[in-house]
Amino acid sequence: MRSALGRMRRGGGLPIAFGGLFEGTRQFRIAELAGTATPVLLGLTITTGNGLGGKAMALSRPVYVSDYPASRVISHEYDAAVAAEGLRCVLAVPVVVRRRVRGVLYGALRQPMALGDRTMSVAVEAARELEQALAVRDAAQDEAQRVLTAAARPPEADPAAWEEVRAAHGELRALAQRVHDQKLRHDLLAVLGRLATASPEAAPPPDRAPGLPSVELSPREVDVLACVASGATNATAADRLGLRPETVKSYLRSSMRKLGAHTRLQAVVSARRAGLLP
Repeated sequence: MRSALGRMRRGGGLPIAFGGLFEGTRQFRIAELAGTATPVLLGLTITTGNGLGGKAMALSRPVYVSDYPASRVISHEYDAAVAAEGLRCVLAVPVVVRRRVRGVLYGALRQPMALGDRTMSVAVEAARELEQALAVRDAAQDEAQRVLTAAARPPEADPAAWEEVRAAHGELRALAQRVHDQKLRHDLLAVLGRLATASPEAAPPPDRAPGLPSVELSPREVDVLACVASGATNATAADRLGLRPETVKSYLRSSMRKLGAHTRLQAVVSARRAGLLP
């Protein structure tokens, strides 16, 4: 959200920007402000159909008014807050993911005026970037839930369940690298770490399998091994992780050396025993 608002201010010529994301189905609260003179807009609840943002939500398309107080095309439930901040020209762009409005980005000026095509384009592009980030976050959360659901099955009674966990683990590690939300990425990797140590092949800590030393791999080395464990080639792993094939080879060689493995399969087996992969 902050990145999207920053882009609207820098590239769109909108010195004031604010917005929020849905927590329910019909309304959201303005949670981020940029360039405002007062905090009056912070926490303001916007309901579908009400005001400029509510109209943008209802129509699922950008809407702007050149002079908010005088506009006859919107309702005026939020006039007091808008007047307190001194806003006149206001633009609202809905954030739509999977055909569902997830929030609204606003850009504003303190003088009445018509907005140009560039301003509109930059605002829409900012909303699209936020939509992509939310889509990635949703996919990561869905995948995490799928992993946890699969892991909840007793692996001793259903060996196939662990194969599903392992496949999902590899996909989720690759997906985690695309998540820009630092806290969400940290939480996802923490869940993946718990799954790895819960593997039926992992040696129970602190006693490891005889002759198996403590091994520490970098996150990227684990990412590559997770792809290899799913049967991916170096080229496929590179595509999933956004790396070059040569870089994948380098990570693979490094992890094999640390694990004392001579083949890809040995590296995967050793990583599982060390609690690095499920």
